[in-house]
Amino acid sequence: MTATALAPAPARRRSAIERRQRIGWLFVAPFLVVFAAFLVFPLAYAFGMSLFSSTLATGTRFVGIDNYLKAFTDPLFLGGLGRVALYALVMIPAQLLVATVAALVLDTLATWVSKLSRLLIFAPYAIPVVIGALMWSFLYSPRFGPAGTIFGAFGLEAPNFLSSDSIFFSLVNIVTWQWAGYYMIVIYAALRAIDPAIYEAARIDGASGWQIATRIKIPMISSSMVMVITFAIIGTLQFFTEPTVLRSVASGAL
Repeated sequence: MTATALAPAPARRRSAIERRQRIGWLFVAPFLVVFAAFLVFPLAYAFGMSLFSSTLATGTRFVGIDNYLKAFTDPLFLGGLGRVALYALVMIPAQLLVATVAALVLDTLATWVSKLSRLLIFAPYAIPVVIGALMWSFLYSPRFGPAGTIFGAFGLEAPNFLSSDSIFFSLVNIVTWQWAGYYMIVIYAALRAIDPAIYEAARIDGASGWQIATRIKIPMISSSMVMVITFAIIGTLQFFTEPTVLRSVASGAL
C-alpha cells in the first residue's frame, strides 16, 4: 500500500517542474519576439538581399556570393577594414585601461568623493556623439582652440591635432573620452558586488593594495571585463559619426 501511495510523487514533481518551465518561457517570450522582430528577421532579410543585384537595365537577379567577392577584392573596402582593425587594436585597450583604473580608484575612495567622481567621469557618455565631436573639433582647432591660444601667447605655433599625422590619435581620444565612463560604471558595479570580507582576509595575509587589485579584484570581475570588451568591439564596428563630423575641419586628413 505504501509503495502504491508514493508512486505518483515523481510524476507530480515532473509536472511542477514543467509548469515552472512554461511560466519561465512565458516571461521570456516578449523578449524573444522583440529580439526576432528587430534583429533576427532584419539580419536574415539583409543577408537575403545581399545575394541579389538590382540595376535599372537588368532588374533584380540572383548573383549568389558575387557581391561578397566584389567587396573583399575592392582595395577601398579592404583598406577600410584595415583601418577599423587598427582603431580596434588601439581604442579598445585604451578604453579598457582608463575604465578599469578609474573603477579601481573609485572603489577605494570615500563615498561622497566616489559619487561625485562617478558622475563627472560618466558625464561624457550622456553627451550626444555629434555634439561631443563638434566640441572636440573646436578644442583641436589650431586657430580657435585653447591650444592655439596658449601657444600663441608664447609666440609658438600650435600643433595641428587634425593633421593627417595626428588625426588617428585625436579620434582615439574622442572615443575614449566618450565611452570610458560607461565602461567604468559597468566595472565599478562588478567591483561593488565583491564581498569586502575577501579584501579583509587578503590584508590579514599581508596583501598590498596592488596585489588585491591585480590578484583579487580584476580576476573576480573577468565576466564584466568580457562584456565591456564585447561592447567596445561593437562600438568600434559602428565607428562612423566622429570621423564624419571631423571631416569638415580636418583639412583632408580623413
